[in-house]
Amino acid sequence: AFSGPARWHSIKSSSSPSSSSALSLMPPTKPAASPAPMFYPFDESVTALHANNKEVDDGSAGVRQLLGVRGAAQETDIWKIRLQLTKPVTWIPLLWGVMCGAAASGNYHWIWNPFDPNDRDVLLGLEDAAKGLTAMILAGPFLTGYTQTINDWYDREIDAINEPNRPIPSGAISEGEVIAQIWVLLLGGLGLSYLLDVWCGHDFPINLALAVFGSFISYIYSAPPLKLKQNGWAGNYALGASYISLPWWCGQAVFGELNRPVFWILPILYSIAGLGIAIVNDFKSIEGDRAMGLQSLPVAFGVDGAKYICAASVTLTQLGVAGYLYSIGETTYSLVLLGLILPQIYFQATLLLPDPINNDVKYQASSQPFLIFGILATCLCLGHHDFSV
Repeated sequence: AFSGPARWHSIKSSSSPSSSSALSLMPPTKPAASPAPMFYPFDESVTALHANNKEVDDGSAGVRQLLGVRGAAQETDIWKIRLQLTKPVTWIPLLWGVMCGAAASGNYHWIWNPFDPNDRDVLLGLEDAAKGLTAMILAGPFLTGYTQTINDWYDREIDAINEPNRPIPSGAISEGEVIAQIWVLLLGGLGLSYLLDVWCGHDFPINLALAVFGSFISYIYSAPPLKLKQNGWAGNYALGASYISLPWWCGQAVFGELNRPVFWILPILYSIAGLGIAIVNDFKSIEGDRAMGLQSLPVAFGVDGAKYICAASVTLTQLGVAGYLYSIGETTYSLVLLGLILPQIYFQATLLLPDPINNDVKYQASSQPFLIFGILATCLCLGHHDFSV
């Protein structure tokens, strides 16, 4: 549900004609005498310019390999390679989203709530904890893992330029093994989502529906002919929606209902902020995007135009949510949200706007915690608000 498109860490795609042959998820037929597959269709001098993911020498290469980030150690253990393809570091926003959705439901029970004597049913709390953990496994390892793997499959040619040490372009994992992983994660995720619906007693399998929709968006994000990631607006919004809206809806559906328009509208609005976050990841790739013909927003509008689009989408969205909370009488939560917006504006003014290319990582690390806690504050507000009044 929740299987967000795999661009959170600036993974780029190729628009070359050869990538269209990868539309089928079945490995291409090769003559028996063909060597092990390697994906280096570009001139070596071009590869040398972009091969910036060499193994780091600071002692963190092994951890980087398990998390699926650049600078990873080269590994031969097939299970570690499979884990690397799922990029566990990208699961974190989805797990947070499920937790926020549970908060928005207003119906999550603690095992023993120290703040509410009426919420100390241990068995009910254990069951809710198990449901939440199951939803997180669905959102993270299964469907985000599926998304990241299929993204690497369709990006194997451009990764041969930007990240030649990745498992697929390096030949560390075979085509057949990649295809098998894609299907196992997808079908396993869909099956788990249906079991979660049965466990929750849903008349309509809402989590299965969200999982199917999210998986479809992930596929068209990475795969030709649509390949949403080639378009800055469509790709970045798909990314934001998948990392914010889908896990929120999943968590809320597990513990409550999505029976009011606001439960759909607010996550969609926050996804606009997610679009802004995605733009930050595009600044450092502007030269490669331009060379490959990708219309990222920094390419389309220039660095100066894109940085203001980024700042505006993140800030105005949250101000709109704060205004809504104030309009329904939740003044305290509205003020809390405003308090979390102010540091983000400060970091935009001091890091993002002066130099979005060199300050991208520092800006994300400084600003994003305030955004995600703002989402949690909004969800807690929805969970405690009496909509019958």
